[in-house]
Parts: sequence; structure tokens; C-alpha cells
Amino acid sequence: MPFRHVRQVIGVGRPFPGPAWLAGSAALLVLAASAVVADEPQVIPLWEKGPPGFEHRKDEAEVVDKGTITNIHQPTLTVFLPAEGKGNGVGVVVAPGGGLAKLGFQGGGVEPARFLADHGFAAFVLKYRLPRERGVPYKFEEHSLQDGQRAIRVVRSRATALGIRPEKVGMLGFSAGGEVVSITSYRPGTGDPQAVDPIDRLDGRPAFQMLVYPGPLGIPSRLPTGSPPAFMVIAADDPHTSVVINLMNLFRESDIDYEAHVYARGGHGFGVSKSQRRSLEHWPERMIDWLEDEVVAEPRKPR
Repeated sequence: MPFRHVRQVIGVGRPFPGPAWLAGSAALLVLAASAVVADEPQVIPLWEKGPPGFEHRKDEAEVVDKGTITNIHQPTLTVFLPAEGKGNGVGVVVAPGGGLAKLGFQGGGVEPARFLADHGFAAFVLKYRLPRERGVPYKFEEHSLQDGQRAIRVVRSRATALGIRPEKVGMLGFSAGGEVVSITSYRPGTGDPQAVDPIDRLDGRPAFQMLVYPGPLGIPSRLPTGSPPAFMVIAADDPHTSVVINLMNLFRESDIDYEAHVYARGGHGFGVSKSQRRSLEHWPERMIDWLEDEVVAEPRKPR
């Protein structure tokens, strides 16, 4: 029996029909249940009534299978905040991978979000719609971009309550999630000042981007003005290594700050805790170093 239902079963506020020791045990279960519920992270829908044009699908049940999710029709952000007094004012929207056909929510979302929160960053796992899932009406160029921009705007709209600075909200993406980050980073994100929804008046482009073994979608032939600085990680034996190499050249041509780590081996999908190689085991620390130097510390380029 799940803890979250214990309070309803035993009936708080009525005499317990049994031995005193059993009543005491039941009370402990109630306390445990309350703690479990309290520890569940907050989930924020990107649109309260569902995505524009697909409001009628927002209540369709998602399919969860061993940490992956499909049939997503109500995009959300799951919130992981640093301990009280430990935050540094920076927010990171985390886009998990899964080939745009499923969402690796645990390994590419929850785990890195918790890692970021442990280091003082407010993290928000983006559950986005999947354009490559069979039978869905969604398109990468339209709906993946829409979800990415809306996620940035929603976080910025709640910046004060979340203890972050709206100009310091960026994105982290794994594999196909990196493609969502790319299209969100390289497309114009200017808000509509006449929008009925005040959230849509805010800028939807991230202030920085972090790409972990990204796919090729969403990357233009030239980086547009205003493209955010980047941190990139990939293994040399990953089929998509050329994506990062190409991006490095684009960043150099555009004089936009970047940092890239290309590890000798590791394949695709090593995440934040899966690799047995010492170098890859510590790449998340290199990401934190970059964030501290380039985002938290507000570096200035020499004139």
C-alpha cells in the first residue's frame, strides 16, 4: 500500500480500533506518509489549460516504463531547488534525451537536476512533447521549440518566488534534449508585448546552454546574433561527435564564448553517473566549474 494513501485508510482524528502499540505504529506511518508527500517535487504545467491547439489532450494518461515516459500531451517542469540559503540565483531547465520518441526522464532529467540543486542551482526538468513518437501530431520545428521557449518564460515568470535571477536562466540538454536546447537557443525568443498571457511577453531564449552528446537538429549553418554561450560534452567514439566539432567552429567564427570537452571513449548516453571511466565520471564537475566561472561570476571579456 503506497504511503501517500495511509492517512485516508486509518482515519485521522478518530479513535483507533486496536491495541495502543498498533495505534502508535499507525501514527508513525502517517508521519512517514506526510514526509513522503512533502518531499515530492513541485510540478508546474507550461500551460494550465494545455498547449495551444491541443488543450483537449492535456489529461491523456502518460505511459511510464522504467524511467522513460511517452504519450506526453501536457508539458511540465519538475522543480528541484537547492537547500535553503544555498542557492546562487541561477536556474537551469533540463531537457532529457530519448530520440524525440520517448523521454529518459530519470537518467537525463531527475539525476542531473538533483546534481545541480546539490551545487546551488535551481533545476527544472522539462517534460516536452515528442515529435518522433508514432501517431502524434507534433513537429520538432514548431512544438519542440514552443515547449523550450515556454519553459524558459515560465521559469523567468516565477524567478522571484524561486529565488533566481531572470537573466540567469539557461538550459542543459542530453542527446535529443540537446536538440531541444539548440533550437531554443538559436531561434529568436523575443516575447510579444501585446500577448494576453503575461508569460508570453517574456524573452524565451536561454541565457546559456549546455549540450551533452547532442544530436544535429536545431543547429543553423551560422550562429545568429545573440546566441548564448555554451558548454559541450561528448565522447570521440559517439556517432554524433561531428555535431560538437561543427559547433566549436561555429562558435569560433561568431566570437561567442564556449567550452568543449571531447573524451577519448564513452559512447553515447553516459549521463551523470553511468560511466566506469574516470575522466567521464568527473565531467559533471567540469560543468559546475564552467557555470561558476562563466555564469555565476559574470565574466567580462578583455577589451
